[in-house]
Amino acid sequence: MSNRAKPWHGIMVATALPLREDLSIDFDGFAEHCRWLVEHGCDGVAVNGSLGEYQTLSAEERAKTVETAVRAIGGRNVMPGIAAYGAAESRRWAEQAGEAGCESVMLLPPNAYRADERIVLDHYREVAKAGLPIVAYNNPLDTKVDLTPAMLARLFEEGLIVGVKEFTGDVRRAYEIAELAPGLDVLIGSDDVVLEVALAGAKGWVAGYPNALPAASVALYRAAMAHDLETALPLYRQLHPLLRWDSKTEFVQAIKLSMDVAGRHGGPCRAPRLPLTDEQAAIVRAATEKALAEGLR
Repeated sequence: MSNRAKPWHGIMVATALPLREDLSIDFDGFAEHCRWLVEHGCDGVAVNGSLGEYQTLSAEERAKTVETAVRAIGGRNVMPGIAAYGAAESRRWAEQAGEAGCESVMLLPPNAYRADERIVLDHYREVAKAGLPIVAYNNPLDTKVDLTPAMLARLFEEGLIVGVKEFTGDVRRAYEIAELAPGLDVLIGSDDVVLEVALAGAKGWVAGYPNALPAASVALYRAAMAHDLETALPLYRQLHPLLRWDSKTEFVQAIKLSMDVAGRHGGPCRAPRLPLTDEQAAIVRAATEKALAEGLR
């Protein structure tokens, strides 16, 4: 594990949740997965995100997921997603994370409907009362609420957020955020722009594909952060056929399938997600097998 300055820095893996065939959670398997990721060079885990299928979990399952990860690798290394329909519920999840021993949380804007700037500010103000450092999560593709660089600067100026997981894929935003909100940490949010956003000054990566190929992902990230293009570019080209699945609608199914192919247990997803089509599965399987054949792990 690297000696990172803040709990949300480095590679925080957005963990996939191993489900059994009856769709119950294998918590022992999840604990082992968290330990395995850290053993292979990742810095920690971001649990209860979209990749962790948080929307389909009961309150008990969601809390147990956080507690399981903390027991496995320590609270500093666990950054739970605390998204919910309302600020009161998100605040309760932030408080639960703090009680479990976590030192940071990740928070989407309200996404039950298209929130305006006043609503977004109120949402983050309420959740900030829990007292944990908040990394905002900007994913306007899914939430329909865009945390623009100007909006992020407002949230940062008020002391409501410490960083942002930037999922738009628009690398230009990293530079604008640095201008408008110096000191706000940009975390790479989508796997298929890891090199570009690392070069733009990112402090970390909330990553999907390390679930299947942690060592190769860590090597790419470290080289990118060191601006070692001689190492990073060939590795990036090798991994990109897989990394781009992180930005597709079927990213959970794709990453879980890659895990299965790589000898990890990804397993099924809960509804409303359905398995990949045969055509999609063949593409993911072939790309994963090619990466493994090339020695990527």
